Amino acid sequence: MDKAQFGLIGLAVMGENLVLNIERNGYSMAVFNRTTEKTKRFAEIRAKGKNIKPCYTIEEFAASLEPPRKIIIMVKAGEAVDAMIGKIKPYLDQGDILIDGGNSHFPDTERRSRQLSQEGFRFIGTGVSGGEYGALWGPSIMPGGPRDAYDEISEMLTKISAKVNGEPCVTYLGPRGAGHYVKMVHNGIEYGDMQLISESYDVMKRVLGLDAAMLGEIFTEWNKGELSSYLVEITSQIFKRIDPDTGKPLVEVILDKAGQKGTGKWTSQNAFDLGSPIPTINSAVEGRIISAYKDERVAASKILSGPKVSFSGDPDKLIDAVRQALYASKICSYAQGMALLKAASREYEYNLDFKECARIWRGGCIIRARFLDLITEAFKSKPDLPNLLVDDFFKAEVESRLDAWRYVVKTAVENGVPILGFSASLAYYDAYRSERLPANLIQAQRDYFGAHTYERTDKPGIFHTEWMEE
Repeated sequence: MDKAQFGLIGLAVMGENLVLNIERNGYSMAVFNRTTEKTKRFAEIRAKGKNIKPCYTIEEFAASLEPPRKIIIMVKAGEAVDAMIGKIKPYLDQGDILIDGGNSHFPDTERRSRQLSQEGFRFIGTGVSGGEYGALWGPSIMPGGPRDAYDEISEMLTKISAKVNGEPCVTYLGPRGAGHYVKMVHNGIEYGDMQLISESYDVMKRVLGLDAAMLGEIFTEWNKGELSSYLVEITSQIFKRIDPDTGKPLVEVILDKAGQKGTGKWTSQNAFDLGSPIPTINSAVEGRIISAYKDERVAASKILSGPKVSFSGDPDKLIDAVRQALYASKICSYAQGMALLKAASREYEYNLDFKECARIWRGGCIIRARFLDLITEAFKSKPDLPNLLVDDFFKAEVESRLDAWRYVVKTAVENGVPILGFSASLAYYDAYRSERLPANLIQAQRDYFGAHTYERTDKPGIFHTEWMEE
């Protein structure tokens, strides 16, 4: 076998499927995994008969690749990535390309990019979204790093990516950590989407008493309209799955403790650092955190009181209002995510193309949705759009749903149903549209106890008041 065109390290689920995707699209592959048995099993089963060379040492792996080496690293984010880079570096030559395709935190990618560049290597931090199926059949791919390195692998990335109307869901995003930054924000938006969908379910279940079968039909119908998306589609399917052990809807026997791998938290932390408000995404992170307090919540439910569920309105009206509120809240979530990308692009000098960020999310990835076409068009027509909410189309979309949105929040509050995401999204909209906020009082308080000074509305300058009268 001639030397392989690409190499991949890390044969977990995503790594295996990515290898098969790349090979299926016409490229020879070499693979290595820290655990020899996993490499053997992959070679004997899924890779059998394919143009894939299994390697059992790092030295053998490096020697099996044509120059300049193009190596994809698919290992757990964090120390494992650094450890693997450390192991492969002694066998690399100047100009070789390392591609981190895991869920790395963008500051780690920034650090690795600078360090490896100084040592003569080229490093590409690449977000890959789409899960197991996407990795095999076409993910959304978000690469960042040296442009010349991207150009050398762009043909391969284009071939293996998801396609929407013939357009590949991949593009060069920017230098250093730009790719992993965009992937991080993608994951934050994903958190927001999932929280809002779960709250829609909770309102309809608690207030209207709808069962899983009815909820499945509702989400199936919703997926035919403006809410059409991967997450709404799989939600409709989840409600229809019956647990073979109990005969109940499977969703009803799943423990209400949501896990998280940290990418949503990273988005919130970075947004605080940049001073970019993302309350919907923050609420989703907090929703998962409070869900983990299961034992405390069970105990508190026996101690703390709340309103008795009582609804005498039109059920169909509420169901339709929830649909409208979900869409309006979803717009706010994406508006927050895109605004965060703008802030980061300025701060880190990524020079992001926001229409391209939205475009490559249209297929393959977890947040793929019909209305990403509209977001793409919004930033195409107005590249300097400060916020999605002030785009003419999205402004009209949200304003036409305001009454329904407020009705859902009011109904949920009256019935004691927690709606962290819906309420945070509505508050964000109301705050963003407010010419004046009560921050003037906060600034007066800061000046009172800490002499932090303030500005005035009627004249320029910085002022301080001696609030304590002698």
